[in-house]
Amino acid sequence: MQASIDISWPQLGLFASLLLIPLFINAHFKLGINKSTIISLLRMLVQLFLLGLYLEYIFALDSIALNITWVILMIAMGSYSVISKSDLSSRKLLMANALALSCALLPLLLVMSLLVIQPSPRYNAQYMIPLAGMLLGNSLSGNIVALQTLFDAFKQRQDEYEAAIALGASPYQASFPFLQQAMKKAQAPILASMATTGIVTLPGMMTGQILGGVTPMVAIKYQLLILIAIFVMLSVSLSITLLLSLRYSLANNGLIKIKLNS
Repeated sequence: MQASIDISWPQLGLFASLLLIPLFINAHFKLGINKSTIISLLRMLVQLFLLGLYLEYIFALDSIALNITWVILMIAMGSYSVISKSDLSSRKLLMANALALSCALLPLLLVMSLLVIQPSPRYNAQYMIPLAGMLLGNSLSGNIVALQTLFDAFKQRQDEYEAAIALGASPYQASFPFLQQAMKKAQAPILASMATTGIVTLPGMMTGQILGGVTPMVAIKYQLLILIAIFVMLSVSLSITLLLSLRYSLANNGLIKIKLNS
């Protein structure tokens, strides 16, 4: 296997000029998003550059306290992103989502580090930080979809909910169909991705490892590990997020009291 090939900054800059193509397309169709696109691209550039410098520092230092602090920061920022992108306004929902992501992520990281990969040391930042990032990154979109679907159902199917309450159902029983719908919709993309992996798509982690010089079979093992972990984390985090959100959101009379952002 050939070792990883470095890419020079001038080469990367030249390739980045291809971004003029989507900008031209946006302008041609008058989408009005070129300003936000450019801002997003610049933020991505600065954030990734700073992240690269910081990761080199924490990889070299490899402090368990620093690694745990970084993971906690990732969870906090991820939870804030979920709630803000879900168009919800509630500190309780923010806490519920942070708890859900923590309960799903931390045990998985422990199992993967202590029993499966077994790096030395076990809290090795080279493994802990990227694994946490991949698990969180793939769970955030699912949590956003789930919360949006749940609270949209309460707005659009309020009559159905109130009818179930009038017939004697508890608030949880009346909202259970909404919860089911939210979980199914949030898990649909990962199920479709797993069903086509290896035939239609080559996952990013596997591709990155192969480009880095790892043998295909080793890359496949890691990809299977991360896909299983992503699906488990998504399922656990969705369950806890939705259940806690319902608990915090239902008032004494079974009425939703979460403020929806306009």
